Amino acid sequence: MKSPRRLSKADLNLPCKEMAIFLLGKLLVRKLESGSVLKGRIVETESYLGGEDKASNTYNGRQTAANEPLYLPAGTAFVYMTYGMYFCFNISSTEPGAGVLLRALEPLQGVELMKKFRTKKNKGSLKDTDLCNGPSKLCMAMNISKDKCNKLDITESESLWLEDDGEAVEKPQIVSSSRIGINSSAGEWAKTPLRFYVVSSPHVSKRDKKAEDALTT
Repeated sequence: MKSPRRLSKADLNLPCKEMAIFLLGKLLVRKLESGSVLKGRIVETESYLGGEDKASNTYNGRQTAANEPLYLPAGTAFVYMTYGMYFCFNISSTEPGAGVLLRALEPLQGVELMKKFRTKKNKGSLKDTDLCNGPSKLCMAMNISKDKCNKLDITESESLWLEDDGEAVEKPQIVSSSRIGINSSAGEWAKTPLRFYVVSSPHVSKRDKKAEDALTT
């Protein structure tokens, strides 16, 4: 395995769906104020296309102070709160209003510290496979919050960035499925296959057996 290379603006200058697939296998790195480094491999993503995508925060060109990062250059962090208490982390892509949600990581470095961050709200021990297997779990484990990380340019930030260590995810390993938790009011967008995950990973948040079976047929 080669030495990790930090991803640049050129690497992330991608359309949303293409970026969601490209990010699989890449490393998310978080450097804390203490100097501790947390690292995990991205194994699940979702793309939100903006525009006509009714499941997007920016559907029909909606622009607010809250979703502003999705209109900033590709590689901008968009962190928002859900259910009034949890955070989700997205990365803007080239299309105005579009971004990729990171749904799950394989923890690689700083695992014990990640567990401490998670168990602040969850009593008891956690398996590694349960540590970052969901967008809000990922944010808790990596200490990603709106006040610390929103609007960061992750190609230049010294506290949050992406790396490539050469571990490629090939097309036959990638499952395409519908996104999680999309309201039926989104119509056809609730079923559009815009979620992507590594079929062999035990760290994925939710599996789609039908879509997995389609990989082998």
